[in-house]
Amino acid sequence: MAVTHGPGTATAAGEAAKHPAAAGPSAEHLARPVNSHNEWDPLEEIIVGRLDGATIPSGHPVVTCNVPPWAGRLQGLAAGFRYPRLLVEQAQQELDGFVALLESLGVTVRRPDAVDHRRRFATPDWSSRGFCNTCPRDSMLVIGDEIIETPMAWPCRYFETHSYRPILKDYFRRGARWTAAPKPQLTDELFDPDFRVPRDGEPMRYILTEFEPVFDAADFVRAGRDLFVTRSNVTNAMGIDWLRRHLGPGYRIHEITSRCRTPMHIDTTFVLLAPGKVLVNPEYIDPGRLPDVLDGWDVLVAPEPDPIDERLLKVTSMCGKWLSMNVLMVDEKRVIAERHHTGMLRALERWGFEPIPCDLLHYAPFGGSFHCATLDVRRRGELRSYVD
Repeated sequence: MAVTHGPGTATAAGEAAKHPAAAGPSAEHLARPVNSHNEWDPLEEIIVGRLDGATIPSGHPVVTCNVPPWAGRLQGLAAGFRYPRLLVEQAQQELDGFVALLESLGVTVRRPDAVDHRRRFATPDWSSRGFCNTCPRDSMLVIGDEIIETPMAWPCRYFETHSYRPILKDYFRRGARWTAAPKPQLTDELFDPDFRVPRDGEPMRYILTEFEPVFDAADFVRAGRDLFVTRSNVTNAMGIDWLRRHLGPGYRIHEITSRCRTPMHIDTTFVLLAPGKVLVNPEYIDPGRLPDVLDGWDVLVAPEPDPIDERLLKVTSMCGKWLSMNVLMVDEKRVIAERHHTGMLRALERWGFEPIPCDLLHYAPFGGSFHCATLDVRRRGELRSYVD
């Protein structure tokens, strides 16, 4: 495989005006309300998350294990309160601009219902308040014409997909397949009470046991008949095995080894951009240890992210610095990327892509950036294999 480093020296470009709307899809294609096999086919319909009602999540170990100890203690004290108004207003302005950009590109945008996440809910075993419905990428996985509700390990997100139910029911009535993975119990048996973050050089360990299958959809990326996954503090081996059995012999799931000590979600580690092109995080990924099926692919090494100077944003973000990689492909060439990260924009252009700069920097405290904030429901393409 060819390994390429960034950034380049060209300026960011690729305005939407250079690409007039493609010819309309056929009636047969429109009859499939859900149709998405990979991360790069031409984008036609997408779900974008919502900030309304966002609430600071609880201090549950699955939440706090991925942040520094001081941040976990602070989060526990603030759990159940609204986020600071300044953070919400800045993020909302950027989110509105992102939605407007998608619509200007001819993409249909769907939104979940607003929810008051301060309301407490319970199962027979525990109770919790909510978090937010900003990141549909976590709670739902699209495989072809099927939407799978995932068995998430976060108690505060247990009923998150209910805010998407009107959309899911509409897709189902129009012919899509709608599946829910087994709802987890999330009792103490699922979480290692003695967990601590492994130091560099120590064997990798996770807060999750194998008590029951759990996974976030954002730990998976799709390349037709092949999916790639990172095991993490929200996705266990049993969850990966459940999806492997559910999809059956028509699909293959390959595990990506990450050097991250607090792994959660693959889309700042290993990002599929186009057939034969993958973007990797040089801090977390050893290109020499990628699955053999990627032999022959171009491995693009992400440039160092541009620093973020806003103190409030650095303190409240629940994501690492590599959100610069959290891009959204409009098609095989056009890619929506964070305007602040000029190094990434230049690198994408150097590698032959057409970056479309957009602002979403202040979405980080609510779970991510462009890829996290969306769920691509319909892309114009068919199921095929892209690897050997």
